[in-house]
This record gives sequence, structure tokens and C-alpha cells, in this order.
Amino acid sequence: MDKELSYWLALAHTPKVKTKKKNEIIVKLFESGNSIMDFFHSDYSNWDKKYDLTESEVELFKGAFNELSNYAFLVEDLLEQGYNILPITSKDYSPILKKNLGRSQAPPVIYTKGNLQILKEKSVAIVGSRKANDVSLEFTDNVAKNASKDYKVVVSGFAKGVDKQALDSALKYKGQSIIVLPQGIATFNSGFKKYYKEIIDGDVLVLSTFYPKAPWSVQLAMARNPIIYGLASEIYVAESSEKGGTWSGVIDGLRKGRAIYVRKPNARERNANGILISKGAKAVDQKGNSTNYEISTESNKIVSEPELNGIEEKIIEFLKKGTFDSKSIVDKLNIDWSASKVTAYLKKNSEIEILKGKPLKFTHKSRISDGQTTLF
Repeated sequence: MDKELSYWLALAHTPKVKTKKKNEIIVKLFESGNSIMDFFHSDYSNWDKKYDLTESEVELFKGAFNELSNYAFLVEDLLEQGYNILPITSKDYSPILKKNLGRSQAPPVIYTKGNLQILKEKSVAIVGSRKANDVSLEFTDNVAKNASKDYKVVVSGFAKGVDKQALDSALKYKGQSIIVLPQGIATFNSGFKKYYKEIIDGDVLVLSTFYPKAPWSVQLAMARNPIIYGLASEIYVAESSEKGGTWSGVIDGLRKGRAIYVRKPNARERNANGILISKGAKAVDQKGNSTNYEISTESNKIVSEPELNGIEEKIIEFLKKGTFDSKSIVDKLNIDWSASKVTAYLKKNSEIEILKGKPLKFTHKSRISDGQTTLF
């Protein structure tokens, strides 16, 4: 297995190839009973047709194959230091991460250190600003306390503000936590020293999806946010502005139909909590309990992202019933859209699975997950 892990790293960290493409290769291998090693040792002249790869993608994977010896040394080093390397096919890989992110976004490999059982427990993500006010930090503490009391794992991103408060509170109330890193797991030395006891006791799991030696960067911090949301059964928002990681994560979650709980803002607060509630998030009070929130007309005026209109809703509901090309969708729904407009819309929609071929066909991802046994 150790030898195979180096192949997994080669695939996972092949640059410039989308996660969805990598996962499609894994699914095809899985369905045919083959391994990642079989992929890299097969005739690459057939990769373009067999795995629907472009010429440049073929070259990129060939380049990754040439790095296998380096990945083998890295795997050996990581395992010796007690890290876990979990391919998406592993029984220890987080099932909720796979379910929430799906084929398009679920990382092919995750790296962890700590109690792997934590990945199987019910979980709560508490998210918000790095410069959160005292009210937001108190809310975070309350939600973490409730989660710990209910044996739910608290997921946080190890940033200042809400993230750090969520972690500290979970540990204060004798709960468990997942730290999702904005860097490679092998660069978190100071953190491992600080939380050594909690990791040994099985209360903290450190997780990263990035190349193990990658340093912290703004780009990785942003790319980490979907992982935080993906690892959570429930999402609580302490405080959000109208831009940034919290805002975009909540908007994406609402589009996917996820239940997101947002702290009801006080009258004098200047944040986007009220806007998120107006867009479909559920209002909760300072203790994290459901509450009423009257959406003002002023709030609605500044909502910057439109809801699905009637035609878009029709298309989405229609694709939950079957697989169709754009022309068929236009004809069967009798909508005032061209086939090319339908195609452009569906290509951008994260709920939709695109089936290659001529013409392109589309279906809703819920139909894929309800079908035969697959990785996703």
C-alpha cells in the first residue's frame, strides 16, 4: 500500500488539472477494478480517449509519473512521522466530505494526524470574520459548548477570530475538533507542539488537502474554506461581511441546499448577517437556537446575488428526473431560452453533472448519488 500511495500523491498533486477530472479518472479505475498504479503504467497514447484527457493533460500526468521517486520518499517520511495519507477510496476518508463536495470538489487525497474516528462523527462548522466582535465570539463559544455537549465535532480553520475561538471553546468544554489547515500538514510544527496532548488524547484531528510541504498562502487559505464547509453536518455563521471566504462559502452552501444557521444581528451591527438570512439562511439567537428575524426592505435592496428565476428552477427540477441535452430541455419545457444559453447556464451550476458526448447531456447530481454504488 505504501508504494501505491506515491501514485496517489502523483495524481492528486498533478498541477493545472481540475479536481473533477482527477476524480473522474479514479471513478473509471474503481468501476473497472483497476488501481492508480494501473493508470500510470497503462499506455498513455490511449489516455486521451479512455479518460477524456486533453493533450496538455496527458503531458501533465506524464510529468507527474516522472516525479514518482520523489513522492515515494515523501510518503515514507510522512508515514514515519505518524501522518495518515487517505486516498478517496480509503475506508477512513471522511464520508461527509465526499458527500458534500462530490466529484467536482472532493480532494483525491487528504492528510491527517490524530484520531481518525473524528472524521466519522457528526460535526459543526462555526465560521466568521477574523476581526469578529465580542458578540460574535460569545456566540461562537455558545455554539461550541452546545456541540461539545451533544458529542458533535467542531470544525475550524485555525485563523484568528471566530476560527480560533471555535477551537479553544471546543477544547474548553471537553469536546473534539478538526483543525483544517491553510498549508501543507508537514509545515504545522508549532501547532503540533501546542496541541500535542489534545492530539494524543484523541480530541484533535489536524487535516490538510494541500501538498504536505506547501507553506501558508492567501490562495491556500481561500481554497481551505470549502473543505471546512464540506466537513460539517451543520454550519453556523457568527459574523460575515459582503465579501470574502465566509460570504462565498455560505452563498455556495445555500445554492446547494445546505442548512446554514446565521446569528441574528443586533440593530447597530454593520455586517451581512441579515442579508444572508434574507437569502435563505436560518436565523438563530445568541445561544444558537432558532429565532424569528424580520427582513427589512433595506436589507433586500442590497442583496447582491439574485435568486434562481422561474426558468432556472424549472430546469433544475426537470434534471432531477432524468438526463437530457440542452435542445431537449428547451423543447420539453417550452422555455424562452436558446439551447446555447441553457448549456452555458448548466456548465456553471455546481448542482449539475455534465455527461460528455455529442451533444453534451446534463443531469442533477442527486440522481448520480442515488444510482448504483460509486465512489460518490
